[in-house]
Amino acid sequence: MRPEDFHLSDEDLLLAADGELSESRFKQVSDHLAACWDCRARRGSLEATIAGIVHARHAILDAQVPPDTGGRALLKAHLSKLAAKSQTTRWLRLVPGAALGRVLAIGVASAALLMIAALAIVHRARIQDTSSLTAQILLEPSRRLTPGATRQVSLREVCSATPDGSARVISVSERQQVFREYGMDGAPAKDYEVDFLITPELGGSNDIHNLWPEPYYWTEWNAHVKDELEDRLHHMVCDGKLDLSTAQQDISSDWILAYKKYFHTDRPL
Repeated sequence: MRPEDFHLSDEDLLLAADGELSESRFKQVSDHLAACWDCRARRGSLEATIAGIVHARHAILDAQVPPDTGGRALLKAHLSKLAAKSQTTRWLRLVPGAALGRVLAIGVASAALLMIAALAIVHRARIQDTSSLTAQILLEPSRRLTPGATRQVSLREVCSATPDGSARVISVSERQQVFREYGMDGAPAKDYEVDFLITPELGGSNDIHNLWPEPYYWTEWNAHVKDELEDRLHHMVCDGKLDLSTAQQDISSDWILAYKKYFHTDRPL
């Protein structure tokens, strides 16, 4: 079986990133990553999520760390304030110094464990949320952001041997705006096609409401598969087997459903 015929689990990717795999397993994972775009993309997504959590943790915790100067005095004052406000802390005064040290150590350790557990939960939730959002974006465009847009065009122009190429021109600023509106500013542009929901060959325009970031990889329903549907619909329209408005409606409403309809299959061919 070739490396690209299966994919690494998230656990393998995380263990590899942390250097916790055995030497032999690490070599297997590295060899697979060298040959598999899908897994490299998932690794990048996981690392980006972890980096976001690290930055958020520092932003929250660093501001709460007091300066070294007078640190002991601040701690002593804080403990005294807590003891004065809470009846439950009065018993600490009766505990011998050594025991008090152990109690404080246990308290600090417990707080640290709780913080680690909370970060782990946030980490998992961030990954799940990112995966959910990514799946929604990758499979279909947002109906709010990309409902589809067409231009005035005749059937003769659609089926012309020399189609108007100006409809396919997308400026750099428009591409950046598409990624920004989809909340994907940091996404690697090389992994996505700023695609037309309704292709220009079917009368689609280059209006931003007809554009969305469609992946080349990661999912079986990708830009390459949609290109096949666009070609099929264009041929059917120009052969008189399908009305242009129907083709536009089908591909803009649900291009995956349209693919299944016109290719008579539940999966990409």
